[in-house]
Amino acid sequence: METQQLIKELNEALATEFEIEAANITAGADIKETLDLDSLGLVDMVALIENKFGVKIQSADVASIKTFDDLYNFFLGKLK
Repeated sequence: METQQLIKELNEALATEFEIEAANITAGADIKETLDLDSLGLVDMVALIENKFGVKIQSADVASIKTFDDLYNFFLGKLK
């Protein structure tokens, strides 16, 4: 599957889960602000990604993921 298709699927899954417009998700946007996440919401996001895409995210990795671009790079790196 192509990179852009994977990013699109990830964005759509996040938009659906957190009830926002997918268009609000941009590469440089802050994840917590865009998705309006508190610590429990962050856990929900990690669980969604792990369950839907089979990508494991460790706690230490979560701390380094601030923007959607960080998430995409992490996500795509785990899939390779």
